[in-house]
Amino acid sequence: MAKLIGNAPNQVPTNADLGSMAFEDKKNYATISSPIYQPYRNIIINGDMSIAQRGTSESGITGDGYYTVDRFKLENSSSGTFTMSQSTDVPSGQGFVNSMKLDCTTADASPSYLIFSQRIEGQNLQYLKKGTANAESLTLSFWVKCNETGTMQVNIFDADNTRLICKTYTINTADTWEKKTITFAGDTTGTLDNDNARSFQLEWFLDGGATYTGGSVTGNWETRDNTNRFAGATINLGDNTSNEWYITGVQLEVGTTASDFEFLPHDVNLQRCQRYYQTIRGFVGYAISTTTIQTSIQFPKVMRAAPSVSLSGVLRISDGASNFTQSSINITQQQSLDDRWYGLFGNFTGLTQFRPVSKSQDDLFQLAAEL
Repeated sequence: MAKLIGNAPNQVPTNADLGSMAFEDKKNYATISSPIYQPYRNIIINGDMSIAQRGTSESGITGDGYYTVDRFKLENSSSGTFTMSQSTDVPSGQGFVNSMKLDCTTADASPSYLIFSQRIEGQNLQYLKKGTANAESLTLSFWVKCNETGTMQVNIFDADNTRLICKTYTINTADTWEKKTITFAGDTTGTLDNDNARSFQLEWFLDGGATYTGGSVTGNWETRDNTNRFAGATINLGDNTSNEWYITGVQLEVGTTASDFEFLPHDVNLQRCQRYYQTIRGFVGYAISTTTIQTSIQFPKVMRAAPSVSLSGVLRISDGASNFTQSSINITQQQSLDDRWYGLFGNFTGLTQFRPVSKSQDDLFQLAAEL
């Protein structure tokens, strides 16, 4: 069994193997294999692009925001107009059901920046030992497809210490799914804050103007220089309306080799996303006047921080006898916590004071606590 133990991180023993192992061998196997097989080794949330609480497609994107697939932000400054969608175009035979598709619908020959990114809390990164002599290397793996061939760039930005490491990857064949694996060295400079704010930003730089080019890609950690963030790329996603870029299977993990993608159960993946964004359909409250109701909303999942609350359209309610609709959106926040929200909704007519009310339609309350 010595050979099996020596290769334990890449092998799974059979029941017969385990039965023939000595106690010490079993203990050693568990110790050796645990870094590879431990759950939640993927730092990235929703890397398989399977959760899209906001919807499956958003068109006319010209600015920054979270659109379609959860936890991934698109930052667009004067780099054309895009449609972002949750796609079913995926690499064959890899277990993925969805990808993220970015489609240029209006080109811009003078871009500022176009970035697809995920932001990560510092308290989730302490085991990287960043800023110490024992800082851990990280390996990023993902599947990508693009209509152009050439070089593209992906970076890690340390927001706590304004540090950056940049790497490039190559699109070898147009319109073909390719798996990319990139290793980032550990950074012995700059510890990460142990809090719920952004510490790391994993960013695919997809287009950039003069501010983000002209530098170099050294592949080493350094004080952030914006001229390096798109310096190694030859593909500009916003320069032609034929351009499309797909991505799925994003995994960022400790070590210098990539393991197989860590698929999580759908409910677990959804709950992790709901820490940052969730929707609510129903609530109860009561009329404090003929025009205003007061309510408290309990969140299904505790959120990263007190969220902002918005409503898709005007609010429609019922007091059991009659239905009422706001004449226009009116929300007054009284208190927002990470697990509940208290507020007032006005612009109604004809409410009976102190009578209980409930939301009568499927309009969604949107709760956002993104980084």
